[in-house]
Amino acid sequence: MTDKQADNLPRPVLRKRRNSAWLIWLVPVLAAIVGISLVVNAWLQAGPGITISFQTAQGLAEGKTPVKYKDVVIGMVSKIRLSADRSHVLVKVNLEKSASSFATSDTRYWVVRPRIGLGGVSGVDTLFSGAYIGADTGDSQTEQYDFKGLETPPAVTHGEPGKSFTLHADDLGSLDIGSSVYFRRIQVGRVVSYQLDKDGKGVTFAVFIDSPNDRYVNSSTRFWNASGVDVSLGADGLKLNTQSLATVLAGGVAFQDPTGPHDTTPVADGTSFQLFADQTTAMAPPDGPPSYIRMRFDQSLRGLAVGAPVEFLGMNFGKVVSIRMDYDEKAHRFPFIVGAVVYPERLGQAHDKLVALAKQRGDNADLSHMVGTLVDHGLRAQARTGNLLTGQLYIAMDFLPNAPKTNYNPDARPLEIPTAPGSFDKLQEQMADIVGKLDKIPFDQIGNHLNDSLANLDATLKQVNGQTLPSLNDTLHDARKTLGAANDTFSADSPLQKNLGNSMQELQRTMRSLRVLTDYLGVHPEALLRGRQADPAPAAPKQPPAAQPNRSQP
Repeated sequence: MTDKQADNLPRPVLRKRRNSAWLIWLVPVLAAIVGISLVVNAWLQAGPGITISFQTAQGLAEGKTPVKYKDVVIGMVSKIRLSADRSHVLVKVNLEKSASSFATSDTRYWVVRPRIGLGGVSGVDTLFSGAYIGADTGDSQTEQYDFKGLETPPAVTHGEPGKSFTLHADDLGSLDIGSSVYFRRIQVGRVVSYQLDKDGKGVTFAVFIDSPNDRYVNSSTRFWNASGVDVSLGADGLKLNTQSLATVLAGGVAFQDPTGPHDTTPVADGTSFQLFADQTTAMAPPDGPPSYIRMRFDQSLRGLAVGAPVEFLGMNFGKVVSIRMDYDEKAHRFPFIVGAVVYPERLGQAHDKLVALAKQRGDNADLSHMVGTLVDHGLRAQARTGNLLTGQLYIAMDFLPNAPKTNYNPDARPLEIPTAPGSFDKLQEQMADIVGKLDKIPFDQIGNHLNDSLANLDATLKQVNGQTLPSLNDTLHDARKTLGAANDTFSADSPLQKNLGNSMQELQRTMRSLRVLTDYLGVHPEALLRGRQADPAPAAPKQPPAAQPNRSQP
């Protein structure tokens, strides 16, 4: 290229450009702004974080297990870890901001999973959706962030209409959480919890009665354990009493008002009641304060058990609570000491009259002093047989007409009731006496004498068969011949029979002549002196009178 050509080429124009390097940082800044806004928004929308402890993490998963209240998701499990002592697991839950009220002290959490029990089947929907954490909150405003989860779902949730009541019983029986509560055989509630009493002498139940059936619980209501089957055999036949098949399997509680006039005032929530063992005991009149008595028996008490009834003139007014053996050094015997709890007020009007009479006389109205008067009139305690098939015994307090005098101390504590042998024991003693008398009979000697007598009888029979019977047979043969001859002699054609017939005819004619003579002498007794006179000539027959002419004829 020549210089001339090079001069004709266009020359570049140099221009100064602006610095745009800052545009490179625009994207990260925008991303940071968006991230910060998301974080701020998440922070603003996030609820409190809580920690729930469970025995196991079965069915739970981080980032997947939701927390639900009335099937609405209110949080999510964010982390699951083992506790420091490895006794339980800690589940971290992030609640939504709208669910901040679930971080309070009265909130309860539990794991909802499929459960099958006697009370029914629950959590079936989790077979497909998986387990989740259920929640229930109350009215508390106190914040709390650490919770102890329930191992079983609560029987009653907050706000459910109805009332809770407390029942006291001697033992748990066949009841469990979820056992039904019945009113007139209709399910109206359930058992929600139970716990052992602090003194260890009983069990306290909490039951919940759904509304509006809770209005049927009043101050006179009686609760009883309706579990199992109640079978009774009486004069009217066999009776089978139960609430339902579910009650037989899972247990249940029933309640009802007593018959007759009673207080129907409704009771408040949380009222306590006594849980009786059966309906009969529950519907019985109030027992009143109990009294402890003691009885001393000098006999075997096989068949008597703790819980056996104590009856007064056939009426149950107590039960046996203890049976123990003692030793009498003087008599070298082993008596039994029976303790019983009795309820005098079960006697009703009779107890009231005894108390009134004692006060009128100015005596002490205490049970021991009233019993002292009855003991003077023959009151004694006896162990009697209540069932001949099983041999079970019960304590009967009755008046014996010829009861021996006894030393009764009304100030003794505990109160001791004099005893007397039972009628069955007397029968055993009489049988023992009879057996003793039978043992004294010399059956061996009687048997030996009887054997000798039988031997002599056998020899006599042999002599009779050998000598007497043949002679007797000959004698009978001769007698048969004699009787045959006599029969021939007295036959109708025999001469003796003909002569005898003629003699009888002559005798008849003689008797006829004597009868004629007797009749004649009865008419003519003078014939005995003068003899019989000649018979008069027969008179001529009289002629009938001549017929008179009939004047009326012409």
